[in-house]
Amino acid sequence: MHRVHITDTTLRDAHQSLIATRLRTEDSLPLARAIEKAGFYSVEAWGGATFDTAIRFCNDDPWDRLSAFSEVLPKTPIQMLLRGQNLVGYRHYPDDVVERFVAAAHRRGVDIFRVFDALNDLRNMKKAMQEVKKAGAHLQGAISYTTSPVHSVKGFIAMAEELHGMDCDSICIKDMAGLIKPGPTRELITGIKKATKLPVDLHSHSTAGIAPMSYQAAIEAGVDILDTAMSPFSLGTSQPPTESVVASVQGTDRDTGIDLRTLREVRNICLTIREKYIGILDPISERVDSDVLLYQLPGGMISNLVSQLKEQDALNRMDDVLLEIPRVREDLGYPPLVTPTSQIVGSQAVFNVLIGGERYTNVTKEVKDYLRGLYGKPPGPVNEEIRRKIIGDEKVVTVRPADLLEPIYEQMKKEATAAGLVKKDEDVLTYILYPAIAPAFLRGEKKQEQLPQRQSAVPGPSPDVPAAMEVEVDGEVYSVRIISVAGSAVVSRAAAGQKAPRGEIEGGIRSNMQGMVLKVLVRVGEAVKKGDPLMVLEAMKMENPIASPRDGKVTDIFVDTGDVVASGDVLLVVR
Repeated sequence: MHRVHITDTTLRDAHQSLIATRLRTEDSLPLARAIEKAGFYSVEAWGGATFDTAIRFCNDDPWDRLSAFSEVLPKTPIQMLLRGQNLVGYRHYPDDVVERFVAAAHRRGVDIFRVFDALNDLRNMKKAMQEVKKAGAHLQGAISYTTSPVHSVKGFIAMAEELHGMDCDSICIKDMAGLIKPGPTRELITGIKKATKLPVDLHSHSTAGIAPMSYQAAIEAGVDILDTAMSPFSLGTSQPPTESVVASVQGTDRDTGIDLRTLREVRNICLTIREKYIGILDPISERVDSDVLLYQLPGGMISNLVSQLKEQDALNRMDDVLLEIPRVREDLGYPPLVTPTSQIVGSQAVFNVLIGGERYTNVTKEVKDYLRGLYGKPPGPVNEEIRRKIIGDEKVVTVRPADLLEPIYEQMKKEATAAGLVKKDEDVLTYILYPAIAPAFLRGEKKQEQLPQRQSAVPGPSPDVPAAMEVEVDGEVYSVRIISVAGSAVVSRAAAGQKAPRGEIEGGIRSNMQGMVLKVLVRVGEAVKKGDPLMVLEAMKMENPIASPRDGKVTDIFVDTGDVVASGDVLLVVR
């Protein structure tokens, strides 16, 4: 057998899985310089959630980050995770946007594109794959691995054959939740290699504690590439450790050829970085959790779910949410849980748990679009009772969803240029991908979030610290909650730019989640009917429509687009 190659994920999936994708460019570059000396097959450094969080939290330009990586990694191929027609967003984009995005990413430095679709719907991967080949880059087609009554090893091998027929250069078994066991690992790798003769990459997570054993099975089955992360950012919801995998095959016919002494320098830099970001690293993300075999949540989503539940002051409901996730997944036809379906299922599970009443009382726009067929074909049949409850008798789309989308690049380029948002060509793509948060970033109004301090070992506020307080600054009263993060407080409304009141207001319609106002759909004086959409909040990266609970007239609106609101804030009044 030939030697095993290593794709190191520390610069992308590892920190996405453990520290909610918060690694900044300033800390990434010294690490990338050290990684360049290691001799990896590739380094996964871009794509996935790194684009979103770079502009949302880090005040980093993702395009400039990619160019910087290209400068310090001249020999090591840079790899990105591309969500097919979703690119690095959470919805499908028209083909003209896909064309320009892939070309720009390759121009800036991406050498290997790992292309996947959350539903394994090859129609949603085809355009991006064509553009990768047109650019002359390496095309790695990915299978979103999962287990369910409608998925099988035989089915995944058949999908690999189709990917081979679509001119892929390699195949990735993308086990985003760490579900694959040694037996299926052997069967799948040997089956794919026999059917396609293509190099096979195994990507898994250590969440369930199974991945190291499955990696050994993969080595024995002839896997070509393994995804690993440097030890300070490995295990838990991340990948198995790079150093351990390299050491395990030393002196065998599968020896990686990587020097452990060189990896020691990389590890030491990672240790320093880990200490800086320790306040974000939640113990839940680090520990082995065999329950993932039941709820199947991918590593990056677990750390983000923890963060999002903290924002909603509802971390104590984590177990309830985890129990609800497989129920929602079954209702939606067993989609593999990977972005964006992990967010779609996870967020809906949160709403079903946190918002009173029957399940699906509050439904995100994304769940509605999913049931309309706008994300592609579900792997299995959806719950028709739930579908009717949510979209009624609407006709379900059966064509490739992107076929329904008109080109938007030129139109949005004009829009962004007129707004003074474009300093380089890629700024147009940033604006298209994230129209709600990109303008503030592109205008230079975003600030880098402050990293939280190390979490206290004792839950709850210190006995010497009040649970809540009100602070007056320049005549504005700020409501502040004290939480169990040492030395920090969460400002619950006006300090975050919120204008919404919290008192009892007749006819007031309150926010049921913390989030950002994405759209205000009504005007003061407008008559509305019960069920009419009034505004849209972005909560947990999903669109959460707020509907009128009654017939009446809009008499007051307290928020505007871009405002951040807390759960319980009064958004508007309908009487």
